[in-house]
Amino acid sequence: MTDRSAGRSRAPIRVLLADDHTLVRRGVRLILDGEADLSVVAEAGDGAEAVERARSEDVDLAVLDVAMPRMTGLQAARELSRRLPDLRILILTMYDNEQYFFEALKAGAGGYVLKSAADRDLVEACRAAMRDEPFIYPGAERALVRSYLDRLHRGDGLPERPITEREEEILKLVAEGHTSKEIGNLLFISAKTVERHRANLLQKLGMRDRLELTRYAIRAGLIDP
Repeated sequence: MTDRSAGRSRAPIRVLLADDHTLVRRGVRLILDGEADLSVVAEAGDGAEAVERARSEDVDLAVLDVAMPRMTGLQAARELSRRLPDLRILILTMYDNEQYFFEALKAGAGGYVLKSAADRDLVEACRAAMRDEPFIYPGAERALVRSYLDRLHRGDGLPERPITEREEEILKLVAEGHTSKEIGNLLFISAKTVERHRANLLQKLGMRDRLELTRYAIRAGLIDP
């Protein structure tokens, strides 16, 4: 007896693609839409829009750039993991950075793909994510595991975050030039609360003004220089 369902084609994986560079999105879309089992059904130009689109569209997988305006890919991943726990998430980045990789995993991402190797790795990473299998770009596994084990042997563990997730969100928006009122509207908190977080940031980081906060945000990869 034959299984009739075996001959049926499954519906393509519905992908949300978020990157603030239109040309990058166009290139990545060509890669994904070229596969029968993948279909880009929504796009976003920043992390906040990605969260909005993921909540309003029927998507299975979000592919998020790290450095985006308003909300980074890591911040968006954290928010999406909280709001849409069944959504699969991949981080697509130009940063070959160990700390970003571990932050991506903590944020709920199932994979980390370098833009420089997207044409080689991204399709495989998408399929792995939908199978609930982690994906990390080839060549990095040994270095990451060795570094992690070295830290454990030294008793170091992972580096602690100097600021909270909320403070990081506010730091990014401050560095982008948003006013306290604008930040409050974006994060659904009062301008007074924003000012309190901003004061805490300055005290924690030992800084005096927005310019120093902006420099720190650039070094932390929250905004592009």
